[in-house]
Amino acid sequence: MTTSADEGQFLNMLLKLINAKNTMEIGVYTGYSLLATALALPDDGKIFAMDINRENYELGLPVIQKAGVAHKIDFKEGPAMPVLDELVQDEKNHGSFDFIFVDADKDNYLNYHKRLIELVKVGGLIGYDNTLWNGSVVAPPDAPLRKYVRYYRDFVLELNKALAVDPRIEICMLPVGDGITLCRRLK
Repeated sequence: MTTSADEGQFLNMLLKLINAKNTMEIGVYTGYSLLATALALPDDGKIFAMDINRENYELGLPVIQKAGVAHKIDFKEGPAMPVLDELVQDEKNHGSFDFIFVDADKDNYLNYHKRLIELVKVGGLIGYDNTLWNGSVVAPPDAPLRKYVRYYRDFVLELNKALAVDPRIEICMLPVGDGITLCRRLK
């Protein structure tokens, strides 16, 4: 349950290429992707990180501190939806994020997208993790799947379909890790 090493390297390089400075991460777990992001940002860069479990975040925090990037992270424990609703209500937050990475509750990805599209700047990126969902998105409906894979499969499929037809973004789905879909905001 962590971002794969190839995906971490990819995110790190991507953030450098787009000169990201203000980012958000929804779903931190132990912080591997958070570390990759923090290492890519300039010294005055910021990551607003949210997760429902502070204990998991604190497991990885010593590594983040040892890397000297903990000052870039503003961690908030709890569900992301109420926080996102609050951010969207304040128009000064609209278009304020260069990059947003989502690796959390798959059944809320579409709800997140409805809010994040307002918060990411035009030309900025939103990355949704696990969009290949263990390969289940291309499996036949009767394929034998683990219970949790089957449960979230329909949510991931619904997200993939919605992103493909959203005129506000252009997308690129990459088979890195368990699949990451990058959404570049157009308008």
